[in-house]
Amino acid sequence: MDLNENTRLSDIIAEYPWLPEALQTIDSRFRIISSPLGKLLIRTATLGDASKRAGYPVDTVVSELQKLIAAHEEAGS
Repeated sequence: MDLNENTRLSDIIAEYPWLPEALQTIDSRFRIISSPLGKLLIRTATLGDASKRAGYPVDTVVSELQKLIAAHEEAGS
């Protein structure tokens, strides 16, 4: 999956359903994704929106997501 500022959170979570919990290891502000309100916001939110809300550059969030995905895939192998 190509991760960039326009990638919808709903698409990422559909591909990686374990990710909302793992995102909290980047920053606790990502806990909102697992909340009832966050689940509503995920439908239209992008990585750009999430990174802005958390106060991180998009490139940093994309890099951290790629690390989490790679680590999860290695652990599953």
